[in-house]
Amino acid sequence: MIGGGAAGFFTAINMKEMCPELEVSIFERANRVLAKVEISGGGRCNCTNTFEGVNDLSKVYPRGHRLMKRLMNVFDQQSSYEWFERHGVPLTIQTDHCVFPAAQDSHAIIDCFLHTADRLGVTVHTRHRVSNIEELSDFDNIVVTTGGSPHSTGLQWLADLGHKIESPVPSLFSFSIADERLKALMGIVDEKCIVHLPGTKHRTEGAVLVTHWGLSGPAILKLSSHAARHLHDNGYHGVVGINWTGKAEGEVRDALSRMTVEHRQKQLSTLSPLGVTHRLWQYMLGKAGVNSPTPRWGEMSKKAFNCLANVLTNDEVVLTGRAPFRDEFVTCGGISLSSVNSSTLESKVRPGLFFAGEVLDIDGVTGGFNFQAAWTTAYVVAKSIAERC
Repeated sequence: MIGGGAAGFFTAINMKEMCPELEVSIFERANRVLAKVEISGGGRCNCTNTFEGVNDLSKVYPRGHRLMKRLMNVFDQQSSYEWFERHGVPLTIQTDHCVFPAAQDSHAIIDCFLHTADRLGVTVHTRHRVSNIEELSDFDNIVVTTGGSPHSTGLQWLADLGHKIESPVPSLFSFSIADERLKALMGIVDEKCIVHLPGTKHRTEGAVLVTHWGLSGPAILKLSSHAARHLHDNGYHGVVGINWTGKAEGEVRDALSRMTVEHRQKQLSTLSPLGVTHRLWQYMLGKAGVNSPTPRWGEMSKKAFNCLANVLTNDEVVLTGRAPFRDEFVTCGGISLSSVNSSTLESKVRPGLFFAGEVLDIDGVTGGFNFQAAWTTAYVVAKSIAERC
Protein backbone atom coordinates (compact mmCIF):
# COMPACT_ATOMS: atom_id res chain seq x y z
CA MET A 1 0.00 0.00 0.00
CA ILE A 2 1.39 3.39 -1.03
CA GLY A 3 -0.28 5.73 1.47
CA GLY A 4 -1.00 5.23 5.15
CA GLY A 5 -4.44 6.79 5.30
CA ALA A 6 -7.96 5.42 5.67
CA ALA A 7 -8.00 3.49 2.38
CA GLY A 8 -4.47 2.15 2.86
CA PHE A 9 -5.13 0.68 6.29
CA PHE A 10 -8.56 -0.66 5.37
CA THR A 11 -7.11 -2.42 2.33
CA ALA A 12 -4.19 -3.88 4.30
CA ILE A 13 -6.30 -5.14 7.21
CA ASN A 14 -8.95 -6.75 5.04
CA MET A 15 -6.34 -8.31 2.79
CA LYS A 16 -4.61 -9.96 5.77
CA GLU A 17 -7.92 -11.13 7.24
CA MET A 18 -8.92 -12.70 3.93
CA CYS A 19 -5.52 -14.20 3.18
CA PRO A 20 -3.32 -14.36 6.32
CA GLU A 21 -0.29 -15.79 4.51
CA LEU A 22 0.17 -12.60 2.49
CA GLU A 23 3.01 -10.27 3.43
CA VAL A 24 1.51 -6.78 3.51
CA SER A 25 3.33 -3.46 3.88
CA ILE A 26 2.17 0.16 4.08
CA PHE A 27 4.47 2.96 2.92
CA GLU A 28 3.64 6.47 4.18
CA ARG A 29 5.68 9.53 3.19
CA ALA A 30 4.81 11.53 6.33
CA ASN A 31 6.14 10.84 9.81
CA ARG A 32 2.81 9.47 11.01
CA VAL A 33 -0.17 7.66 9.55
CA LEU A 34 -3.93 8.35 9.51
CA ALA A 35 -3.49 12.11 10.03
CA LYS A 36 -6.54 12.98 7.94
CA VAL A 37 -8.72 10.54 9.86
CA GLU A 38 -7.67 12.21 13.10
CA ILE A 39 -8.94 15.67 12.15
CA SER A 40 -11.99 14.63 10.15
CA GLY A 41 -15.43 15.54 11.44
CA GLY A 42 -13.97 18.00 13.90
CA GLY A 43 -11.92 15.21 15.46
CA ARG A 44 -14.93 12.89 15.74
CA CYS A 45 -14.64 11.16 12.32
CA ASN A 46 -17.93 10.97 10.42
CA CYS A 47 -17.05 7.46 9.21
CA THR A 48 -20.12 6.73 7.06
CA ASN A 49 -23.78 7.52 6.53
CA THR A 50 -26.98 5.49 6.73
CA PHE A 51 -27.86 6.64 3.16
CA GLU A 52 -31.46 6.95 4.34
CA GLY A 53 -33.43 8.87 1.74
CA VAL A 54 -30.64 8.59 -0.83
CA ASN A 55 -32.44 7.14 -3.84
CA ASP A 56 -29.90 8.34 -6.38
CA LEU A 57 -26.18 8.03 -5.62
CA SER A 58 -25.42 10.94 -7.96
CA LYS A 59 -26.92 13.20 -5.28
CA VAL A 60 -24.14 12.26 -2.85
CA TYR A 61 -21.37 11.28 -5.29
CA PRO A 62 -21.06 14.03 -7.93
CA ARG A 63 -18.28 11.99 -9.52
CA GLY A 64 -18.07 8.20 -9.53
CA HIS A 65 -21.67 7.41 -8.59
CA ARG A 66 -22.08 4.72 -11.26
CA LEU A 67 -18.99 2.85 -10.10
CA MET A 68 -19.97 3.27 -6.45
CA LYS A 69 -23.39 1.75 -7.17
CA ARG A 70 -21.66 -1.32 -8.61
CA LEU A 71 -19.04 -1.64 -5.87
CA MET A 72 -21.51 -1.15 -3.03
CA ASN A 73 -23.11 -4.42 -4.05
CA VAL A 74 -19.90 -5.92 -2.64
CA PHE A 75 -19.40 -3.67 0.40
CA ASP A 76 -21.94 -1.00 1.35
CA GLN A 77 -22.67 1.28 4.31
CA GLN A 78 -24.26 -1.53 6.32
CA SER A 79 -21.17 -3.66 5.72
CA SER A 80 -19.03 -0.78 7.04
CA TYR A 81 -21.20 -0.38 10.12
CA GLU A 82 -20.97 -4.08 10.93
CA TRP A 83 -17.22 -4.15 10.19
CA PHE A 84 -16.39 -1.43 12.71
CA GLU A 85 -18.64 -2.84 15.42
CA ARG A 86 -17.15 -6.28 14.84
CA HIS A 87 -13.67 -4.80 15.23
CA GLY A 88 -14.47 -3.15 18.55
CA VAL A 89 -15.63 0.31 17.49
CA PRO A 90 -19.25 0.92 18.60
CA LEU A 91 -20.99 3.44 16.34
CA THR A 92 -23.84 5.88 16.77
CA ILE A 93 -26.26 7.35 14.23
CA GLN A 94 -27.19 11.03 14.38
CA THR A 95 -30.56 12.45 13.39
CA ASP A 96 -29.00 13.71 10.12
CA HIS A 97 -28.05 10.09 9.27
CA CYS A 98 -24.33 10.68 9.80
CA VAL A 99 -22.50 7.85 11.58
CA PHE A 100 -19.78 8.48 14.17
CA PRO A 101 -17.87 6.39 16.69
CA ALA A 102 -19.94 6.23 19.89
CA ALA A 103 -16.88 7.62 21.69
CA GLN A 104 -17.18 10.79 19.53
CA ASP A 105 -13.43 10.55 18.98
CA SER A 106 -11.57 9.74 15.77
CA HIS A 107 -8.94 7.91 17.82
CA ALA A 108 -11.43 5.09 18.31
CA ILE A 109 -10.99 4.29 14.62
CA ILE A 110 -7.29 5.12 14.51
CA ASP A 111 -6.56 2.84 17.47
CA CYS A 112 -8.64 0.09 15.87
CA PHE A 113 -6.64 0.32 12.64
CA LEU A 114 -3.26 0.48 14.33
CA HIS A 115 -3.91 -2.36 16.78
CA THR A 116 -5.54 -4.60 14.17
CA ALA A 117 -2.78 -4.01 11.62
CA ASP A 118 -0.14 -4.76 14.25
CA ARG A 119 -1.94 -7.91 15.39
CA LEU A 120 -2.20 -9.19 11.83
CA GLY A 121 1.44 -8.48 11.07
CA VAL A 122 1.05 -5.58 8.63
CA THR A 123 4.37 -3.75 8.33
CA VAL A 124 4.13 0.05 8.42
CA HIS A 125 6.93 2.26 7.05
CA THR A 126 6.70 6.00 7.74
CA ARG A 127 8.85 8.73 6.15
CA HIS A 128 9.05 6.57 3.04
CA ARG A 129 8.07 8.37 -0.15
CA VAL A 130 7.35 6.25 -3.23
CA SER A 131 7.42 8.13 -6.52
CA ASN A 132 8.45 5.34 -8.87
CA ILE A 133 6.65 2.05 -9.19
CA GLU A 134 9.94 0.26 -9.88
CA GLU A 135 11.00 0.91 -6.28
CA LEU A 136 8.48 -1.78 -5.28
CA SER A 137 9.46 -4.41 -7.86
CA ASP A 138 9.76 -7.03 -5.11
CA PHE A 139 6.01 -6.88 -4.47
CA ASP A 140 3.50 -8.93 -6.46
CA ASN A 141 0.68 -6.39 -6.07
CA ILE A 142 0.78 -2.67 -5.38
CA VAL A 143 -2.17 -0.55 -4.18
CA VAL A 144 -2.06 3.23 -4.54
CA THR A 145 -3.94 4.80 -1.63
CA THR A 146 -2.27 8.20 -1.59
CA GLY A 147 -5.52 10.19 -1.29
CA GLY A 148 -6.42 13.29 -3.27
CA SER A 149 -3.64 15.29 -4.89
CA PRO A 150 -4.04 19.08 -4.94
CA HIS A 151 -2.13 19.31 -8.25
CA SER A 152 -1.76 17.15 -11.35
CA THR A 153 1.99 17.07 -10.83
CA GLY A 154 1.45 14.81 -7.81
CA LEU A 155 -0.05 12.20 -10.14
CA GLN A 156 2.45 12.58 -12.97
CA TRP A 157 4.28 9.37 -12.07
CA LEU A 158 1.01 7.48 -12.58
CA ALA A 159 0.28 9.37 -15.80
CA ASP A 160 3.71 8.36 -17.05
CA LEU A 161 2.61 4.72 -16.73
CA GLY A 162 -0.23 5.41 -19.14
CA HIS A 163 -3.13 6.24 -16.81
CA LYS A 164 -5.55 8.98 -17.73
CA ILE A 165 -5.66 11.71 -15.07
CA GLU A 166 -8.74 13.82 -14.39
CA SER A 167 -7.34 17.20 -13.36
CA PRO A 168 -7.71 17.60 -9.58
CA VAL A 169 -9.59 20.66 -8.30
CA PRO A 170 -10.85 21.58 -4.81
CA SER A 171 -14.18 20.28 -3.58
CA LEU A 172 -16.14 20.77 -0.33
CA PHE A 173 -15.22 24.36 0.49
CA SER A 174 -17.08 27.40 1.76
CA PHE A 175 -17.53 30.66 -0.16
CA SER A 176 -15.99 34.07 0.30
CA ILE A 177 -18.46 36.87 -0.51
CA ALA A 178 -18.39 40.62 -1.06
CA ASP A 179 -21.45 41.60 1.01
CA GLU A 180 -20.07 43.12 4.23
CA ARG A 181 -23.58 43.56 5.71
CA LEU A 182 -24.26 39.85 5.34
CA LYS A 183 -20.85 38.85 6.74
CA ALA A 184 -21.60 41.02 9.77
CA LEU A 185 -24.30 38.46 10.64
CA MET A 186 -21.64 35.79 11.25
CA GLY A 187 -22.92 32.92 13.35
CA ILE A 188 -26.45 32.94 11.95
CA VAL A 189 -27.70 29.59 10.67
CA ASP A 190 -30.69 29.29 8.36
CA GLU A 191 -31.72 25.63 8.50
CA LYS A 192 -33.87 25.35 5.36
CA CYS A 193 -32.28 27.04 2.38
CA ILE A 194 -32.06 26.31 -1.32
CA VAL A 195 -28.85 27.49 -2.97
CA HIS A 196 -27.96 27.47 -6.64
CA LEU A 197 -25.65 28.91 -9.26
CA PRO A 198 -27.74 30.95 -11.73
CA GLY A 199 -27.43 29.75 -15.31
CA THR A 200 -26.50 26.20 -14.26
CA LYS A 201 -28.31 23.08 -13.03
CA HIS A 202 -26.34 23.10 -9.78
CA ARG A 203 -28.82 23.33 -6.89
CA THR A 204 -28.72 21.99 -3.32
CA GLU A 205 -30.75 22.24 -0.14
CA GLY A 206 -29.96 22.40 3.56
CA ALA A 207 -28.59 24.68 6.24
CA VAL A 208 -26.53 27.79 5.43
CA LEU A 209 -24.12 29.26 7.97
CA VAL A 210 -23.03 32.90 7.70
CA THR A 211 -19.34 33.32 8.61
CA HIS A 212 -16.97 36.27 8.90
CA TRP A 213 -15.63 35.41 5.43
CA GLY A 214 -18.89 34.46 3.75
CA LEU A 215 -21.09 31.38 3.51
CA SER A 216 -20.69 27.83 4.75
CA GLY A 217 -22.87 25.01 6.08
CA PRO A 218 -24.10 21.77 4.48
CA ALA A 219 -25.98 23.40 1.58
CA ILE A 220 -22.93 25.45 0.54
CA LEU A 221 -20.51 22.53 0.92
CA LYS A 222 -22.77 20.29 -1.19
CA LEU A 223 -23.02 23.00 -3.84
CA SER A 224 -19.24 23.40 -3.91
CA SER A 225 -18.92 19.65 -4.44
CA HIS A 226 -21.43 19.34 -7.27
CA ALA A 227 -20.17 22.51 -8.96
CA ALA A 228 -16.45 22.00 -8.22
CA ARG A 229 -15.30 22.14 -11.84
CA HIS A 230 -17.68 24.94 -12.84
CA LEU A 231 -16.51 27.09 -9.93
CA HIS A 232 -12.85 26.33 -10.68
CA ASP A 233 -13.26 27.20 -14.36
CA ASN A 234 -14.82 30.54 -13.40
CA GLY A 235 -12.08 31.47 -10.95
CA TYR A 236 -14.45 31.11 -7.98
CA HIS A 237 -16.22 34.31 -8.97
CA GLY A 238 -19.86 34.76 -9.85
CA VAL A 239 -23.24 34.88 -8.12
CA VAL A 240 -24.83 32.49 -5.61
CA GLY A 241 -28.62 32.40 -5.54
CA ILE A 242 -30.24 31.78 -2.15
CA ASN A 243 -33.81 30.98 -1.22
CA TRP A 244 -33.65 31.70 2.50
CA THR A 245 -37.02 30.07 3.21
CA GLY A 246 -36.70 26.82 1.27
CA LYS A 247 -40.25 27.41 0.04
CA ALA A 248 -41.76 28.17 -3.37
CA GLU A 249 -42.18 31.85 -4.24
CA GLY A 250 -45.97 31.54 -4.36
CA GLU A 251 -46.06 30.10 -0.86
CA VAL A 252 -43.85 32.91 0.44
CA ARG A 253 -46.02 35.57 -1.20
CA ASP A 254 -49.10 34.03 0.41
CA ALA A 255 -47.36 34.14 3.80
CA LEU A 256 -46.43 37.81 3.32
CA SER A 257 -50.01 38.61 2.28
CA ARG A 258 -51.34 37.03 5.46
CA MET A 259 -48.91 39.12 7.51
CA THR A 260 -50.23 42.32 5.91
CA VAL A 261 -53.77 41.36 7.02
CA GLU A 262 -53.20 39.70 10.39
CA HIS A 263 -50.47 42.08 11.66
CA ARG A 264 -51.24 45.25 9.75
CA GLN A 265 -50.61 47.53 12.76
CA LYS A 266 -47.25 45.99 13.66
CA GLN A 267 -44.00 47.33 12.27
CA LEU A 268 -42.17 45.33 9.62
CA SER A 269 -38.91 45.53 11.55
CA THR A 270 -40.31 43.90 14.69
CA LEU A 271 -42.10 40.90 13.21
CA SER A 272 -40.44 38.56 10.71
CA PRO A 273 -42.32 35.90 8.72
CA LEU A 274 -41.63 32.22 8.05
CA GLY A 275 -39.30 31.74 10.99
CA VAL A 276 -36.61 34.10 9.63
CA THR A 277 -34.28 35.18 12.46
CA HIS A 278 -34.52 38.81 13.55
CA ARG A 279 -31.00 39.78 12.42
CA LEU A 280 -31.40 38.13 9.04
CA TRP A 281 -34.80 39.81 8.63
CA GLN A 282 -33.22 43.23 9.26
CA TYR A 283 -30.67 42.44 6.55
CA MET A 284 -33.45 41.50 4.14
CA LEU A 285 -35.42 44.68 4.86
CA GLY A 286 -32.33 46.72 4.09
CA LYS A 287 -31.59 44.81 0.88
CA ALA A 288 -35.20 45.21 -0.23
CA GLY A 289 -34.95 48.97 0.30
CA VAL A 290 -37.43 49.15 3.17
CA ASN A 291 -35.65 51.92 5.05
CA SER A 292 -35.99 53.05 8.65
CA PRO A 293 -38.35 54.12 10.08
CA THR A 294 -40.03 51.04 8.69
CA PRO A 295 -43.72 51.12 7.88
CA ARG A 296 -46.31 48.87 9.42
CA TRP A 297 -47.21 45.62 7.68
CA GLY A 298 -50.49 47.09 6.50
CA GLU A 299 -48.71 50.13 5.00
CA MET A 300 -46.22 48.21 2.84
CA SER A 301 -46.18 49.32 -0.78
CA LYS A 302 -46.54 46.88 -3.66
CA LYS A 303 -42.95 47.58 -4.67
CA ALA A 304 -41.64 46.79 -1.17
CA PHE A 305 -43.79 43.65 -1.08
CA ASN A 306 -42.29 42.40 -4.36
CA CYS A 307 -38.75 43.25 -3.29
CA LEU A 308 -39.14 41.40 0.01
CA ALA A 309 -40.57 38.35 -1.73
CA ASN A 310 -37.63 38.39 -4.14
CA VAL A 311 -34.99 38.71 -1.38
CA LEU A 312 -36.60 35.89 0.60
CA THR A 313 -36.77 33.47 -2.32
CA ASN A 314 -34.21 34.61 -4.88
CA ASP A 315 -31.50 36.57 -3.10
CA GLU A 316 -28.23 36.92 -4.98
CA VAL A 317 -24.85 37.16 -3.29
CA VAL A 318 -21.62 37.96 -5.13
CA LEU A 319 -19.02 35.20 -4.80
CA THR A 320 -15.42 36.47 -4.58
CA GLY A 321 -13.51 33.24 -4.01
CA ARG A 322 -13.06 30.12 -1.94
CA ALA A 323 -12.76 30.29 1.83
CA PRO A 324 -9.37 31.61 2.95
CA PHE A 325 -7.90 28.27 3.97
CA ARG A 326 -4.71 26.85 2.53
CA ASP A 327 -5.72 23.21 2.11
CA GLU A 328 -8.97 21.71 0.91
CA PHE A 329 -10.10 18.60 2.72
CA VAL A 330 -11.37 16.91 -0.44
CA THR A 331 -10.46 17.15 -4.11
CA CYS A 332 -12.30 15.92 -7.14
CA GLY A 333 -10.31 14.39 -9.96
CA GLY A 334 -7.51 11.82 -9.86
CA ILE A 335 -7.11 8.51 -11.66
CA SER A 336 -9.77 8.35 -14.36
CA LEU A 337 -12.22 5.52 -13.82
CA SER A 338 -11.71 4.62 -17.47
CA SER A 339 -8.18 3.53 -16.52
CA VAL A 340 -9.27 0.88 -14.01
CA ASN A 341 -11.19 -2.38 -14.12
CA SER A 342 -14.65 -1.57 -12.74
CA SER A 343 -14.90 -4.89 -10.86
CA THR A 344 -11.43 -5.14 -9.30
CA LEU A 345 -10.06 -1.55 -9.47
CA GLU A 346 -6.91 -2.95 -11.08
CA SER A 347 -5.07 -0.77 -13.56
CA LYS A 348 -5.85 -1.49 -17.20
CA VAL A 349 -2.31 -0.56 -18.23
CA ARG A 350 -0.24 -2.05 -15.42
CA PRO A 351 -1.26 -5.54 -14.16
CA GLY A 352 -0.89 -5.94 -10.41
CA LEU A 353 -1.39 -2.22 -9.75
CA PHE A 354 -4.62 -1.24 -7.95
CA PHE A 355 -6.22 1.98 -6.70
CA ALA A 356 -8.42 2.70 -3.67
CA GLY A 357 -9.73 5.80 -1.96
CA GLU A 358 -9.65 9.42 -3.01
CA VAL A 359 -6.81 8.96 -5.51
CA LEU A 360 -9.60 7.70 -7.79
CA ASP A 361 -11.92 10.17 -9.49
CA ILE A 362 -14.63 9.49 -6.90
CA ASP A 363 -15.72 12.08 -4.37
CA GLY A 364 -18.79 12.67 -2.26
CA VAL A 365 -20.61 15.45 -0.50
CA THR A 366 -20.19 16.08 3.22
CA GLY A 367 -21.77 13.59 5.62
CA GLY A 368 -19.52 10.51 5.71
CA PHE A 369 -19.81 9.67 2.02
CA ASN A 370 -16.11 10.11 1.22
CA PHE A 371 -15.09 7.72 3.97
CA GLN A 372 -17.65 5.23 2.68
CA ALA A 373 -16.03 5.48 -0.75
CA ALA A 374 -12.68 4.71 0.91
CA TRP A 375 -14.04 1.66 2.74
CA THR A 376 -15.86 0.34 -0.33
CA THR A 377 -13.00 0.72 -2.80
CA ALA A 378 -10.45 -0.59 -0.30
CA TYR A 379 -12.51 -3.68 0.47
CA VAL A 380 -13.02 -4.44 -3.22
CA VAL A 381 -9.26 -4.19 -3.87
CA ALA A 382 -8.46 -6.36 -0.85
CA LYS A 383 -10.95 -8.98 -2.03
CA SER A 384 -9.60 -8.88 -5.58
CA ILE A 385 -5.99 -9.44 -4.48
CA ALA A 386 -6.84 -12.04 -1.83
CA GLU A 387 -8.87 -14.10 -4.29
CA ARG A 388 -6.08 -13.91 -6.86
CA CYS A 389 -3.46 -15.00 -4.35
